[in-house]
Amino acid sequence: MNMKNKLELQWINKNKALYYDIFSGKYEWVDKKDPRVSEPRILIEKKLYGDKNTENILIKGDNLLALKTLLQDYQRKIKLIFIDPPYNTGNAFPQYDDGLEHSLWLGLMRTRIELLYKLLTPLGSLWITIDDDEGHYLKVMCDEIFGRHNFVANVIWQKKYTRANDARWFSDNHDHILVYAKDKANWRPNPLTRSAIMDARYKNPDNDPRGPWMTQPLHAKSGSDTGYSYTFANGIKWSPPTGTFPRYSKDSLKKADTEKKVWFGANGTAVPRMKKYLADMVNGVVPMTIWMHDEVGNNDEAKREVKAFNPEDVFATPKPERLLNRIIDLGSQKNDWVLDSFAGSGTAGAVAQKKGRKWIMVEIGDHAETHIIPRMKQVSSGKDQGGISKMVGWKGGGGFKYFELGDSLFVRDEDLRLTVINPKMYNGVLIRAVLKIEGFRLKNPDNGLHGISGTTAAHVTEQYLTQEYVDTLLNEIGYQAKFLVIYAKTISSKLKVPNNVEIRRIPDVLLKKFNV
Repeated sequence: MNMKNKLELQWINKNKALYYDIFSGKYEWVDKKDPRVSEPRILIEKKLYGDKNTENILIKGDNLLALKTLLQDYQRKIKLIFIDPPYNTGNAFPQYDDGLEHSLWLGLMRTRIELLYKLLTPLGSLWITIDDDEGHYLKVMCDEIFGRHNFVANVIWQKKYTRANDARWFSDNHDHILVYAKDKANWRPNPLTRSAIMDARYKNPDNDPRGPWMTQPLHAKSGSDTGYSYTFANGIKWSPPTGTFPRYSKDSLKKADTEKKVWFGANGTAVPRMKKYLADMVNGVVPMTIWMHDEVGNNDEAKREVKAFNPEDVFATPKPERLLNRIIDLGSQKNDWVLDSFAGSGTAGAVAQKKGRKWIMVEIGDHAETHIIPRMKQVSSGKDQGGISKMVGWKGGGGFKYFELGDSLFVRDEDLRLTVINPKMYNGVLIRAVLKIEGFRLKNPDNGLHGISGTTAAHVTEQYLTQEYVDTLLNEIGYQAKFLVIYAKTISSKLKVPNNVEIRRIPDVLLKKFNV
């Protein structure tokens, strides 16, 4: 298939979703309303690690289904989303396959990024690591989802610091980090903390009592004042170079000259420049778009970090903690939610926890258990002293809950050629699945009031719904809500209910939602 046809297929598939069938191990295009991808699944808690009050969660399962499930509780609540998806390089790594057909990869990313967009707060941001194989196509697609006006930057990260002399064309030493804001007009990155290297640039050769300083030119690239000149107290006359404009007014220059904040060089005859004092640099610095490996880490550093948690099966493509430290610093504050739906080795969650953020990670592979859980257990206990631990003084704390996605409420009966209720769904599982799909918040399943949505309550039952059942239910919970919806598999044809009660049959009402 040539590139033109590939791109055409991608645009055709805007109304399709790429679904991963765990039984066949293959991806397939399905309608976006297919229950297998549009049905929000319940989360089944498997284990709690550390603090019982933790809000951090790790989910094992397909991230498309997980994001759909998270949408009900976390829509517009996530401050920062970082994803490190497979780069689609055509390689096969031990933990995942990285060689999908181009349009399939774009389709996989589209459906997921559309959901990520909905999860972001109005002042949230999305950060995606990618390389040149798909990066430019991904940007075009993200422009369409977020709007080109919400594209913030393409950061270049130096992932390798040595030259690959065996490279056939160029030595590939960088990745891209695409940065999008939900609302760029109102979003700003947090300033970066000044480093010792930055501070070392400030000197004090004239023993200025205001402390170390550096200089900046008196001219700027833009402005409106022409024919400008100024004569300083020492007789030096200054005008902005051709094609530039004065950065300061004459009154400002006079004040600076009087306060001896203008530097004329060691001999007092150089082109004048304005002093900028280290003591005034209290708000941090604006981030640049090129991040060198000595500032934020590299691939070798990342592999050394994850080797501590699983030395026999080192994750193939981890990201260094210092890189995530930079991203989380720029895009979030303490107690904000950080989400990574391609969790990989768990770096995003590890750094988020060490920096006082709440996190959600999703990973479909077995390394959710073989790599991420061991890592996060050591983070919580404080045993993990690698990565940024010493930098931030990490001693341990917190914890996380481990979930797996529940089964679909629907299965296909090939004999009847019908979609039917999954026989695994019974009792509490059925209640939770129905409430999830219908948008109710789960209440105590044992007291009859199973779910609530605004002023409407819900009750789910597998029993035959008789008049006696309804009357008993109304006596017990009817007073607790303005409206009541009762879901049942089998229903008597002679029911009489008040105007504020509605009966819905399972599975009919649910199947209609998915056009099945």
